[in-house]
Amino acid sequence: LMYSVTLIYGGYLIAKGFMNVGDLAMYALYIGIFISPIQILVELIEMIQKGLAGFRRFLDVMETEPEIKDASDAEELTDVKGLVRYENVSFHYADDDTSVLSHISFEIPAGRSVALVGPSGSGKTTICSLLPRFYDVTGGRITIDGKDVRTLTLKSLRSHIGVVQQDVYLFSGTIRDNIAYGKPDASDEEIIDAAKRANIHDFISELPDGYSTYVGERGTRLSGGQKQRISIARVFLKNPPILILDEATSALDNESERRIQKSLEELSKDRTTITIAHRLSTIKNADEIIVITEDGIAERGTHGSLLDKNGLYAHYYRA
Repeated sequence: LMYSVTLIYGGYLIAKGFMNVGDLAMYALYIGIFISPIQILVELIEMIQKGLAGFRRFLDVMETEPEIKDASDAEELTDVKGLVRYENVSFHYADDDTSVLSHISFEIPAGRSVALVGPSGSGKTTICSLLPRFYDVTGGRITIDGKDVRTLTLKSLRSHIGVVQQDVYLFSGTIRDNIAYGKPDASDEEIIDAAKRANIHDFISELPDGYSTYVGERGTRLSGGQKQRISIARVFLKNPPILILDEATSALDNESERRIQKSLEELSKDRTTITIAHRLSTIKNADEIIVITEDGIAERGTHGSLLDKNGLYAHYYRA
């Protein structure tokens, strides 16, 4: 704009006879040389302002004090067998007195599997989130091998729990790095073995760069089933005694679900497993199925016994 105004003014001076064409050309050249640094300075100031705004938000996140902390006398969780108990557990969020869970009690013997089913909003995911202490219970307690999870260090507690979620997050990097996220110091042999057990090694081997293939932020270059199997490989690599499967196949097509279900069945062997599923065909073989509603535990039993009751579970299954 300044440059255009200058040229218009120069044209006016020529018309009045105060300047010739040569003078105007030199005048315009000097103005151009003068304006360029000013434009750079303006862009730099704008960039600094944007950077400062982002940096302040970054500091706000980094300086946030976590609500869940280790107790002063917290102990390490070691030699985990996998016996999990929910003892009269209740929960509500700190900023809302409305109860999410009320007096929930059940036990999962070491190496056995329990499936949680029920309508959305009944608290299934919350039940699973309380075990690794993403939230703390507001009533009752949760124990692993008889130890209250609130008396354990967060690092040791979470190192013994593996989670496979519906929404898989992959980081910008290679497939090797994303699998090793479950165990950063893993060797190539361990990573390949985990991929084989998750039924994705053959696919990775066919890629031009193999395990060094770049997958992009959130795994943009992979399908939903492939990302899911990478997340399963992470847990195989971590090898935790306790496993949480939170609707791990609900967003997949039938063919991908069948492949991943085989991987999940292999992953669940000899591990204490809590499964959340809307597709009830995936939990037929669970040792116990617990039907959760907004009022708490409505039914519990095996797949066959719940169908014989012809209650809420049978209604869900037929639907």
